[in-house]
Amino acid sequence: MSNYHHLTLMEREMIMLWLSHGWSVTAIADYLGRNKSTISREIKRNSYQTFYRASTAQGKYETRRLTCRMQPKLSNEALKETVREKIEVYQWSPEQIAGRLKHENSEYSISYSTIYRALHKKVFNRKGEYGRGLILKLRRKGKNVRRKFEKRGKIIISNRIEDRPEEANKRLRIGDWEGDTVAGVFNKSCLVTLTDRRSRFLLSKKSRSKLSDDVNEVMSSLLKGQPVFTVTLDRGKEFARHAEITKETGIEFYFPAPHQPWARGTNENTNGLLREYFPKGKDITQMTDKLVEQVVYNLNTRPRKCLGYATPYEVFYSTTLHLT
Repeated sequence: MSNYHHLTLMEREMIMLWLSHGWSVTAIADYLGRNKSTISREIKRNSYQTFYRASTAQGKYETRRLTCRMQPKLSNEALKETVREKIEVYQWSPEQIAGRLKHENSEYSISYSTIYRALHKKVFNRKGEYGRGLILKLRRKGKNVRRKFEKRGKIIISNRIEDRPEEANKRLRIGDWEGDTVAGVFNKSCLVTLTDRRSRFLLSKKSRSKLSDDVNEVMSSLLKGQPVFTVTLDRGKEFARHAEITKETGIEFYFPAPHQPWARGTNENTNGLLREYFPKGKDITQMTDKLVEQVVYNLNTRPRKCLGYATPYEVFYSTTLHLT
């Protein structure tokens, strides 16, 4: 079957002529090489009372064509406000928003590229709002990422990452953690962070300082009551006393080679998300425990592409949330 083409003005004039000569719908359709239902529908839709005029039919057709185009997705105010809230309040990425709507079989659907285009066109800017607007709420803000290497002290390690069980390497289970600290002002409080490799679920609390005693205390409290098979840390001096936790709990710690943060990529990525709330140079001492808990909750209920747009909370606890 050939592709369908709309009736032209010339065809409409021929329909008008042959109707005036008493031709049947079937005869007109055969002559024009059209289906008879096309001709019948054309006459029924575009006749005035019982008279069919080609110019009138063409005018009606052109009017309908102007209104039959798909409306822009973000002309729907409810969807527009949902997208704005997820970016502005919860720092979701456009890809996370689009993926989560599909994951929940929402009545709304939108592609992440449509959201990005709208951001660049300032569709989300409120009346009287100028500048880059909502795009500044995105994590990267269009900035290039510069790679930096850590300068860490040497510690005695218990296990190399090459000896870590395959279940942990392949993310086959809940309970294989990656850990690090997020520092604020030098020589003050920091955050101790632990991220589950399978679910990307985050545990985090404030530590009074980056000294190994304080970090050990916080790390022990975070792991208490959690499923734990392995913990992978970097070689920073704050983890120098990890062997004490092993002796007390039997938890084994693993360490990559120096200057290889990508070996703990899950935790590094999560710490990057935390930096949106706790930027470098900001004094974490002034942050309340309640604020830290709220930020951790926000990240654990943010959909992740790597989880099929499920959230870390849903995967870790094997449950389902409704977030949109």
